[in-house]
Amino acid sequence: MQEFNTNEHPHRRYNPLINEWVLVSPHRSKRPWQGQNETVFSNELPSYDATCYLCPDNVRANGMRNISYENCYVFENDFAAITPEEVHFENTTETIFFKAIPERGISKVVCFSSKHNLTLPEMELESIENIIETWQKEYTELGKKEFVNYVQIFENKGSIMGCSNPHPHGQIWAQQSLPKEVEKTQANFKTYFEKYSRTLLQDYLQEELKTKERIVLENEHFVALVPFWAIWPFETLIISKRVFGKITDFTDSETQSFAKIVKELTIKYDNLFETSFPYSSGIHQAPTDDNLHPEWHFHMHFYPPLLRSASVKKFMVGYEMLGEAQRDITAEKSAEIIRNISNIHYKNK
Repeated sequence: MQEFNTNEHPHRRYNPLINEWVLVSPHRSKRPWQGQNETVFSNELPSYDATCYLCPDNVRANGMRNISYENCYVFENDFAAITPEEVHFENTTETIFFKAIPERGISKVVCFSSKHNLTLPEMELESIENIIETWQKEYTELGKKEFVNYVQIFENKGSIMGCSNPHPHGQIWAQQSLPKEVEKTQANFKTYFEKYSRTLLQDYLQEELKTKERIVLENEHFVALVPFWAIWPFETLIISKRVFGKITDFTDSETQSFAKIVKELTIKYDNLFETSFPYSSGIHQAPTDDNLHPEWHFHMHFYPPLLRSASVKKFMVGYEMLGEAQRDITAEKSAEIIRNISNIHYKNK
């Protein structure tokens, strides 16, 4: 019988954030690829596009005109997934099979820059700090709304991630209910804190800093790592070293450190396949339900889909949809690859 080797043998890893497992099959990374190759967008974008709905002074699809902005520009989404209107609802069914409840919320778009071609890894640190300050302002203002209990800040980068406009931007959805992933994380954070009087990510980060196997970047206030239970090939997690629950708890120094680690991480992503690296990223932080949440620990997820090259992505199909999440490259190998990539953007070499 062979000795178990995490880099060779199939195994499952536990995700304590959401109480789920992921199947790791490292030997599958050696298989030949004859599947779909994505179209790699290589055209250089202009700094201003007269046809772009998000560029300064341009008219959007609903007829509204953008202001002449330089840094961040925030407006309510013209095609919002959730709306703030209150509706009358009466539950008339007693069956468990047809449950439905209204959901109120506010959807906003955050343009990161007036420059149509300027993504996070190519921005100056001062500009990224301005984005963070905008996120803080929106989290505070939206969180004060009586019906808002959670504020989700996120970015979809690249057409492969369903982004409908290449202009650098993110979104904020503030809603009445806790989203499913947040609700699962909330439950596990609370259970852990009630048992140990420490946050789950506080103890997890201490263990990761001991081994250093999955650490990608580290500065005074934050650590970027490939989580032990990562699903996506080059998935990463940014965790604050100090325990606090929300983005508005940042000190000035932490704002600067967070901007720096976001910039360095996204530079490494772009350098990985020398392309504008696609991903979905998002901040998980304490709910805005007026309750104390000592169990919460600020963190940010990055979920990039690319697997082998700029044109080959990881598909979540078949077993992943019917069984559980599965990955081919170990978290340790992924971290090693990202860690060893240059911090200087490939366009500036």
